[in-house]
This record gives sequence, C-alpha cells and structure tokens, in this order.
Amino acid sequence: MDNDDILLRRDGHLGHIILNRPKAINALTHAMVTRIAAALEDWEHDDSVDTVMLTGAGERGLCAGGDIVAIHRDAVNHGTETERFWADEYRLNARIAHYPKPYIAVMDGLVLGGGVGVSAHGSLRVVTERTKVGMPETSIGFVPDVGGTHLLSRAPGELGTHVALTAGTVSGSDAIALGLADHFVDSSALPSLMEALAWENAAEAVRSFARDYFPPAALAGDRDWIDGCYAFDTIEEILDALHASKVPAAQAAAESILAKSPTALKLTLESLRRARTSGSLAETLEQEYRVSLRCLAGPDLAEGIRSQVIGKDRRPQWSPATLDAVSAADVASYFSGLGPRELRLATAVSGTTP
Repeated sequence: MDNDDILLRRDGHLGHIILNRPKAINALTHAMVTRIAAALEDWEHDDSVDTVMLTGAGERGLCAGGDIVAIHRDAVNHGTETERFWADEYRLNARIAHYPKPYIAVMDGLVLGGGVGVSAHGSLRVVTERTKVGMPETSIGFVPDVGGTHLLSRAPGELGTHVALTAGTVSGSDAIALGLADHFVDSSALPSLMEALAWENAAEAVRSFARDYFPPAALAGDRDWIDGCYAFDTIEEILDALHASKVPAAQAAAESILAKSPTALKLTLESLRRARTSGSLAETLEQEYRVSLRCLAGPDLAEGIRSQVIGKDRRPQWSPATLDAVSAADVASYFSGLGPRELRLATAVSGTTP
C-alpha cells in the first residue's frame, strides 16, 4: 500500500497516513495528493476503519507546503502540471473538511501552506510545543490558498489578516487561538496517543492526552492593536495605521508587509474580505483557484520562488513594484471566471470528481 512519498499503515481501527519526504519537510507533490485522496476513499468505505490520522515523517514538521520548486519550473515553462496539481489538491482539502470519519491531523513541527490544507480542515487538529504554523505565500508573490483564506478570514477579529499579510509563523497556542487547531498535546505523548487511537474513540483519546493548560497565545494578546490597524479594506490604509501605531510590533509588521509583492498583498486582502462573506469552503476554494491560476501566469510567483528558494538572494523584483501601480481593476481581474477551466467542487465532498 506504500509508495516512496506516502506510507499507509493500519493499526486496529486506525488508518494512518504518513507524509514521507522528510528531507523536504514532507512537501506535497501531485502524486502524494492523489495517493492521500485514494486512501481516504478506500477507508471511507472500509467498516474496519473508524479513524484516520495524518502525520509527517522526520523531526522537522508535518508539511512545509507544496513543492514550490516544481511550481517554479512549471511557471517558467508555461506548463499545465501545477494547474492539475492545484485542482486535485483543493478537491482533497474540501474532502478532508467533509470526511465522514474522524480525521486527526498531528500538526507537530512546521506546518506551512499546503500543509495547512491537509491538516487544518480536519475534524481533530493536534498541535504541540514544537508547532509552527504559517501561510507564507505573500513572501513568494502568491496568495494563501488550500482554503487558507476561508480559515484566516474566520479567525477572531483581524488576527487572520495580520498572519496572511505578514506571512509569519505562529505557535501551537496561537494556532488554537486562530481556529486552526483544537488540542495541545506534548510531543513526548504523541506515540502514546497514536497507540490509543488504534482502539479508542478518537475524540475521547485526543482529549485524554490534551493539556488543560498550555502556553498563552502571544498573538491573541495583541488583539487590540491588530484589530485596530487591520480593520481597513485597503493595504494603504492598513500600512498607515501600522505606521501610526506606537506599538513596536506594529512597526515591525509594516516593514514585513512592505517587503512583499504589492500585487500579492492586494489580492490577499481582497481574497480574505470576499472569503469572510462566502457561504462555504467549497466556494472559497473555487475563488482561490481562479486567483492562483492567474498568479501562476503572472510574473511575481516565479520571481518570488526564484528569490527565496532558487537564487536565494532574497531580493525579489516585483512587477509592479509599488502598491499604487496595482489598480482595483487589476485586482478584480484575478477573480473573474475561468470558463471551462473552473474548479467545480459541488461533488468533491462525496469523493467523486466533477
């Protein structure tokens, strides 16, 4: 039942999916996404499987996101593989959110981008003292996807807006405060939790190992200035508010935001505001797909990946280079329909493809 990058294990009534690319912090490939989807389909209809669990191999984290080197290669070659990858990945995200059996994601270590998509939509989401969760897309000229705008738009106040625009990582405690996770379990207790899940009710097993007290969420403690500074619907107004704040963390946030792609920033804020009023995760994923494909065809995503991962000069040349050069009409064009290429998720949650 294994391939090199996905391991499938059965223990009692537990079906265990292991992301197995530890050298790449288990970054997702298209083949991994399709294998996870197939396992979920098989186990949904297997009466001997009561619970599904997702973990990552190695000590560094659950998943560092998608394989952005492959995305860069596809973008510069004007290929179509990334389009197919994202379509299947977003279908998987929707499937996880509606999976009829308990789906436990162990968000230990680093959980970024696509890693959030295969974990934070689960029904039982476990973090540890080693957890670092983030949606770093604006740093590479992209926007939060995999349902990230759905999740972050529903975080308390403007915490999700702050996390999305600054592209920073948050602790396990912060992930719970944001609504991205449910339970805090010490990493040392994870092997025992996994043993218990093989035979016990999933929710009861997780609760029995979860800590009643865990470190306070630092991000939640910054709600006052975050809610005040991010309560606007333009990046320019948000930056003005951050610069006017006397809080050092607000000044740092402004500096971080200014280093990001102007186009990605405006698209991210608009995506979050639209997702906040969207009726469902499926609708938001369809919206993200439109924006993602247009980012793939634009200049900033390839340039951002080149700067951060390939050339590693950390000096991206964004195009346009300034916020005032990105018009409202430019932003709106990213959200327009794709015609026959639209991602239609109406039947994805049932395990079939449109």
